Amino acid sequence: MAGMAPHSLTVGFDLDMTLIDSRPGIKAAYEALSARTGTYIDADAAVTRLGPPLAEEIRRWFPAERVAEVCDLYRELYPAHAIAGTLAMPGAREAVGAVRAAGGRAVVVTAKYEPNAQLHLTHLDIAADAVIGSLWAEAKAGALRAHGAGVYVGDHTGDVRGARTAGALSVAVATGPCAPEELRAAGAQVLLDDLTHFPAWLDRYLADGAGGDAAVAASA
Repeated sequence: MAGMAPHSLTVGFDLDMTLIDSRPGIKAAYEALSARTGTYIDADAAVTRLGPPLAEEIRRWFPAERVAEVCDLYRELYPAHAIAGTLAMPGAREAVGAVRAAGGRAVVVTAKYEPNAQLHLTHLDIAADAVIGSLWAEAKAGALRAHGAGVYVGDHTGDVRGARTAGALSVAVATGPCAPEELRAAGAQVLLDDLTHFPAWLDRYLADGAGGDAAVAASA
């Protein structure tokens, strides 16, 4: 962010399968969408592919000329079906809290529709300083740069690409659809099993001057 001191800490986080386990809620939203439209959607398969924009999944089930309309309908149905069933990932609140306890800012940059992303965070009491939605992969870089994020945490190879494009340190968590070897091959510089390991990693990162050996830490 303009005027931000170079030494200030800002950490970006992805949402789905990084901070929240949205699979039960998204499955319910797809089932509601299927019932409303009369079109079969394999909701169990859809929730194994979380990360990319909604339109990529909708194209699997609907003709191209209906994708925009159906995406809008899905987003309309989403709050009633997806919020209550979604859980925080293990360590999510603590990870965000660790950033803020260190005097930093935690920003969420996600492909999810921004109002629905905010509903999740409010419902789960995850206190992000900013939420930026509808951005995927390399497109996340603009928001990360705008907020001065030096670290971006995500579960997908698209998140790794977004971090690297922004010039941010890519911290990957192996809690989503991408295997650890895929995340490393995509360029993840830090690999954690899950967010429960993030506060200790952040302590090491900051102790090393926001860089140094912690920036290339082995998987926890």
